[in-house]
Amino acid sequence: MSLLQGRVLLVDDDASIRRALHTTLSGLGFEIEETSAGEQAVSFVRTERFDAVLLDINMPGMGGIEACRAMRRLAPGLPILILTVRDSADDKIDALDAGADDYVTKPFHVGELTARVRSAVRRSRVTQGDMEMAIAIGEIELDRERRLVKKSGTIIHLTPKEFDLLYCLMSHAGKPLTHARLLTSVWGTEYGNELEYLRTFVRQLRKKLEDDPARPEYLLTESYIGYRFTDSFPRAQLQATDVES
Repeated sequence: MSLLQGRVLLVDDDASIRRALHTTLSGLGFEIEETSAGEQAVSFVRTERFDAVLLDINMPGMGGIEACRAMRRLAPGLPILILTVRDSADDKIDALDAGADDYVTKPFHVGELTARVRSAVRRSRVTQGDMEMAIAIGEIELDRERRLVKKSGTIIHLTPKEFDLLYCLMSHAGKPLTHARLLTSVWGTEYGNELEYLRTFVRQLRKKLEDDPARPEYLLTESYIGYRFTDSFPRAQLQATDVES
């Protein structure tokens, strides 16, 4: 018998999708609770503990975005992955701004979805104390307390804002962060629309961290959305690298 990988709440009004995901995830060792309604999903989160939620956007009654906001208020640290047929940048930004940690567009590849579920569960099990310690991903190490960054043991000299941006990305490794969230988190609300400002700093970080800045392996672009720092290295080739700058 495989070890329990985590407890996942599956929320989708399409019974065939629930059935397929239930079978796949159960076979990988996840315990699955499922529902077809946003209202019941919120009720589950209010009374039970989960390691991740897979949440459809288009449902009758309480939609996925509203349910996401409600669950995020109840469980600030709970990873929520949105399942959606909507693939526009605006829809993805709406989901992330509602508190989603990630999104997967239907139809999706089962391997990609399970990889993202596993990544979400790993993040949910990282304690706040662990986050204050050094973060190591691939050859990159970041020590927040000492404000020190190394690549393969060699110190990388960053400006204060470059360090803050890198910490924001690495402490949410695997999670797409919108342009606005990065700008307001690192520089403040008055910088929320300064997209070119952010791109400039990302270019500088790539020059200092990547073996080939034109083909980044750590600091990845989420097209029209923002950026994601890889949470594994070498990363799985699930999607082509798309560089804005």
